[in-house]
Amino acid sequence: MALKTRRHQIEEMLVDNPDDAFLHYCLAMEFVSAKDDEGAVRAFQKLFAVDSAYIPAYLQAGQALSRLERVDEARRIFLRGIDAARQKGDVHALGEMQGFLDGLD
Repeated sequence: MALKTRRHQIEEMLVDNPDDAFLHYCLAMEFVSAKDDEGAVRAFQKLFAVDSAYIPAYLQAGQALSRLERVDEARRIFLRGIDAARQKGDVHALGEMQGFLDGLD
């Protein structure tokens, strides 16, 4: 019997818990680890549909879009993330995203 990959295990957990933002984030990060930025972006978009205030996802999604040379989309994601971080008072995340945003110009 073949062992299930971590990605497969997370996907199975998401079937039972489709609104679990952390599981969506974990799945997206599995794609990032596998250097599958297209898959990561799709997973982050699903995460944002579940929880638009999941701050760490904006940084990671923006970076993935940047690696894909989808700079305008990366810019929009960073701006959304900065707004979400500002609303939550997360100065550290705001600063990180602002730094990446500034690097796109």
